[in-house]
Amino acid sequence: MRKFFQDIKADMKFKTAGPGQKLAEPPRERAPKEKPKAATPKSRQGLTDEAQRAAAAALARLEQKPKPWLPSSQDAIKSQVKKELMAEAAASERRLSTDHKDPAVEEETAGLSVSGVYFICPLTGATVRKDQKEAHIKEAILLHFSRDPVAASIMEIHTFNRDREKVKLGVETVAKYLDNIHLHPEEEKYRKIKLQNKVFQERINCLEGTHEFLQAIGFEKEMLPVPGQETTEEYYVLKEEVLTKLEDLKDYKEQLLSCEPVKAQLDRQLSVFKPSPQAAQFELPQDFYNLTAEELKREQRLRTEAVEKASMLRTKAMREREEQREMRKYNYTLLRVRFPDGYILQGTFYAREPISMLYRFVREALRDDWMPFELLAPGGVKLTEENLAFNECGLVPSALLTFAWDAAVMADIKASGEEQKGSPLKPELLSAVQILT
Repeated sequence: MRKFFQDIKADMKFKTAGPGQKLAEPPRERAPKEKPKAATPKSRQGLTDEAQRAAAAALARLEQKPKPWLPSSQDAIKSQVKKELMAEAAASERRLSTDHKDPAVEEETAGLSVSGVYFICPLTGATVRKDQKEAHIKEAILLHFSRDPVAASIMEIHTFNRDREKVKLGVETVAKYLDNIHLHPEEEKYRKIKLQNKVFQERINCLEGTHEFLQAIGFEKEMLPVPGQETTEEYYVLKEEVLTKLEDLKDYKEQLLSCEPVKAQLDRQLSVFKPSPQAAQFELPQDFYNLTAEELKREQRLRTEAVEKASMLRTKAMREREEQREMRKYNYTLLRVRFPDGYILQGTFYAREPISMLYRFVREALRDDWMPFELLAPGGVKLTEENLAFNECGLVPSALLTFAWDAAVMADIKASGEEQKGSPLKPELLSAVQILT
């Protein structure tokens, strides 16, 4: 065997030695050797890649060398997906930090109060634009297959399928399969799932991620004979070794039933501005509206007719219908809170979030977060009903609110002879203060 490989090496050396030379010819000058190129060397003619790998492995065994690890094609794909996802996350962060420096973005967002709506992916922590979040989450889940295929397939089922009723029915059916195996591990019929079965086709096959889940927990496809027929059909069959890990199947079932869709978190885009007379002026991008460009033009036209409508007598039902239509126009709202020293705190919210979320947002920005305070809507109205949504209070698609310390607490502080010094905002926020343009 060793002589066989030595002959192969000698043959390769002979073929790469260059053109031959007759004995009667004068000796030729040897051309200088070129540096080896970085390109991948071609396979030796006559030997397939598989044969070469087998030869290399055999020679390594003879020389008592460990067999070199060769990455599988699936490993290479997963590695490439991971690289692309990390590159996209880094690019997204760079876009966020340099948007104001990009001339094209500057032109697009010139004069806008905020450049757009952004979200934070819970799986990667990357910040992405609204129109990129779905694709980013999908890539993140697919990347998760390399670490935990069961968890990734469960996330895929609950996130990629929009019809919640179909998801619920499919998940409960798969859970029933696993229950039967757990309760009757000795019965072979419960360890097989016929793919052409009507229930499987209508409840499971139609959902994205179900096949990946079944394969991840130990099922594999097999062609099996159909009882009473000469034909075969495709089945999912549970591997024998899985029967020794029945508790794992129970855990997988609980994970499947309890999982929720992966949702990106709205990025508040917290900003602090210096005192400015332009605080009440807002110019919002299209992301904030639940309307097309044509619908926006129509809304602008309708606003010009508002004076005429106000002069008309309308029934209560007419007013309620108009209020409901107005509430549905906006998905998000940009809110600013002006503090007693003139500084302005800004954040992005869902239009249907409760006012309590704004109170929490402001409290987290305070230096003394234990002190009670009030928020006043435009017109000086106190926001006391914290369970009401922003669109129910007319705080959409934007609003400037006023911050005020609790009057009783301030009276006690004044009576004690103490005074509040400096801004109520945290120093780290003031260190990144911006100018409102």
